[in-house]
Amino acid sequence: MFIWASSFIALKAAMNEYGAHTVIFVRMVFASMCFLIFIKSFLKYDFTKKDILLILLLALFEPCLYFLFESKALQLTTASQAGMIASLMPLITSVAAVFILKELISKQFIFGSILAVFGAIWLSLEATSSITAPNPMLGNFLEFLAMTCAAGYTIVAKHLTYKFSAIFLTAAHAFIGTIFFLPLAFYELTTTPFVFKLEGFLWTAYLGVIVTLGGYGLYNYSLTKINASKASIFMNLIPVFTLVLAYFILNERLSYIEITASIVVLFGVFISQIKIVIPKTIFNLFNKQ
Repeated sequence: MFIWASSFIALKAAMNEYGAHTVIFVRMVFASMCFLIFIKSFLKYDFTKKDILLILLLALFEPCLYFLFESKALQLTTASQAGMIASLMPLITSVAAVFILKELISKQFIFGSILAVFGAIWLSLEATSSITAPNPMLGNFLEFLAMTCAAGYTIVAKHLTYKFSAIFLTAAHAFIGTIFFLPLAFYELTTTPFVFKLEGFLWTAYLGVIVTLGGYGLYNYSLTKINASKASIFMNLIPVFTLVLAYFILNERLSYIEITASIVVLFGVFISQIKIVIPKTIFNLFNKQ
């Protein structure tokens, strides 16, 4: 979660030097290079037409649409606020599971969801424009759309993991993303002057290698040790880490009202995700009375 939180900082910093589509394309290239050594093991799979369609849908959600929304979002809002909106991702995934997987929800979940969305709207309304965040309200909305795509990615990935390894799905994510962003990056490079800057290049390399390989790798490995529901709870650490990193690296600051709104978001997500269990001793106490 710390590595994933750092991606908001790295992407924001990289796009200060290069165009958004160029950054994402080079990031996908670096990530793809990391998975070349696994090509032989990927050839053992038998792909059906349905498998291919689901893999393409997976990649459409993330990285294609996800990074289109997120890269634009980080051009309009701060990394701190984008990271806070990202905390809604487990909640959005749960809502998607209700409609797609027909899972049941509780009144506690509904209350927490409403509270988290209210906090996100409040945070966006209180955000002030600046040079690095010219339109935070629109930027936060685009980040919300990115999180919706991430939720779609999670639902499709969950289905595909029954047949394909996490490494293969992550590699498909990188390979298809490289192809998708190639024409966008080419157009960007032909319409705007390109000047090589080492800092932007290093941030982009960090996104491709550390965030994609390290972040996804560690998370996928954790799923072999703990339940997915437990793993998703750790996603709520992303906004906390993002706030800290943005404070020290990007020198971003939140006002007291924005901090309060952020707490409302986190509290709403927390309420929606936890399970409240009443100890049996309490029931026994009431029965005795």
